[in-house]
Amino acid sequence: MINLNKWFTIEKKPVKGLLPLEWAVLAYMAFTLLIVLFTYTKLANPESMIWGRIRIGAITMAMWIVYRMLPCRITLFARISAQMALLAWWYPDTYEINRMFPNLDHLFASWEQNLFGCQPALDFSARFPSHIISELMDCGYAAYYPMIVLTVLFYFIYRYNEYHKVAFVIMASFMTYYVIYDIIPVVGPTFYYKAVGISNIAHGIFPDVQYYFSNHHDCLPSPGYTDGIFYHLVENAKAAGERPTAAFPSSHVGVSTICMLLAWHSKNRKLLFIMLPFYILLCLATVYIQAHYAIDAIAGFISALLFYFGFSLVAKKWHK
Repeated sequence: MINLNKWFTIEKKPVKGLLPLEWAVLAYMAFTLLIVLFTYTKLANPESMIWGRIRIGAITMAMWIVYRMLPCRITLFARISAQMALLAWWYPDTYEINRMFPNLDHLFASWEQNLFGCQPALDFSARFPSHIISELMDCGYAAYYPMIVLTVLFYFIYRYNEYHKVAFVIMASFMTYYVIYDIIPVVGPTFYYKAVGISNIAHGIFPDVQYYFSNHHDCLPSPGYTDGIFYHLVENAKAAGERPTAAFPSSHVGVSTICMLLAWHSKNRKLLFIMLPFYILLCLATVYIQAHYAIDAIAGFISALLFYFGFSLVAKKWHK
């Protein structure tokens, strides 16, 4: 039975300063602000990027003030949720930075070809075109944000003493992925294949497109069954906010792996086994729907292990 009264009870020992995840966000903000200032004349929208950071700083301080005025679980939840919601702003912002650099997809597609002898993102859906498999893949991909929400809510409701530590691990991981995306401009198969043509890809030809994606946002539609509910969910999400950015390593694989590790850490079998099939489908779907190269997914998994154990250690030492 959930005791709602606890959510509104004033905490005896409220957090006085900024939360670890807020420091992680501010550190990323400072890092990217320096990039914006030093490359001001090369950026397409430098003023909006600066004002966006000022607004996020203001939101962070406002949520801190609200919590200090009413230090309880629900205001801490609002404080953390605000930062997580702002990930929707930070993601396309990576494109504004990395579009300054020449694209690297020709290298990643070549490495993929040398490693696997083919392009898994091209062959996977072609070999398994069944509408059932297609919908399962789209379902898995669409489960990404629900998995994050479920993990965070579980800790808020049932393991509150670890709640903001878990939020820090997830947010610090996101911010680190965004640093990588800022400086490694890889857009993934759905954009790169569209730009150079499927025929070139099928023949093992991977042209260097340089700064093509600075002004082109076209991508391939997801392969597979086009009349499915989850297919349309994925396509609508792409239409709403997808940018040619953030392919290597796959944060979908990375953050969902971190969520699985957090579910394992919770020792709650129900949470772990509920998420497990969606996690497996999501990892496969990143390649199936051509959002990522297979090496992106592998790098996402490896980086997730590093981030989970690394940031968990930081969180543990922070709260000693």
